[in-house]
Amino acid sequence: MGHPSSRTSRIAVAAATPVAIVAAAAMIWQSSNAAFTGSTRNSGNNWAAGAVALTDDDNGSARFQVQNMVPGQTDSKCLKVTANASVPGTVKGYAVNPTSSVHGLESRIKIAIQAGTGGGFGSCDGFTSEETLISGVTLGQLATVDTYEEGIGGWDVTAGTHSRTYRVTWTFDTTGMTQNQIDQLQGAQTGIDMQWELRSN
Repeated sequence: MGHPSSRTSRIAVAAATPVAIVAAAAMIWQSSNAAFTGSTRNSGNNWAAGAVALTDDDNGSARFQVQNMVPGQTDSKCLKVTANASVPGTVKGYAVNPTSSVHGLESRIKIAIQAGTGGGFGSCDGFTSEETLISGVTLGQLATVDTYEEGIGGWDVTAGTHSRTYRVTWTFDTTGMTQNQIDQLQGAQTGIDMQWELRSN
């Protein structure tokens, strides 16, 4: 058998070279694609707003409905307020819907408010005062405390359910008035609502 000429050998080598390069490239790609990997994931991320709720035990009834009031008369009633929140907050009380009278009865009804534990809308039995929020303030003066920012109390609550009782005492005070001035108050009417509000910190 004859040996291939030198020209044939050169052609064979030249033809074989590209094949070898292609084969090598394929091997390199396969080797690069096969790798060890490791990963970790922090899943389930989401954001939800906290919630605050404030209720009382008056069942929609007025705390005071006083008829035929006479000078010097006084009385106390209680209201239990419950905060239920998922975030910390502060409870304050302020006046809304004041009603004035022609002869200024609102300047003769004096209010004291104490905060503590025990008692409730039905009865103040068991109430224990922890602090006095206001004392000797007339309804007219209380009416000017009409925003949360100016509110009284400042009861700080943590997340969860917490209750506090407020005892409100009123007195029909005619000290320093003449008999004629007192007589002019006959049949007069006045009123105010107290609103307790919880805001998150």
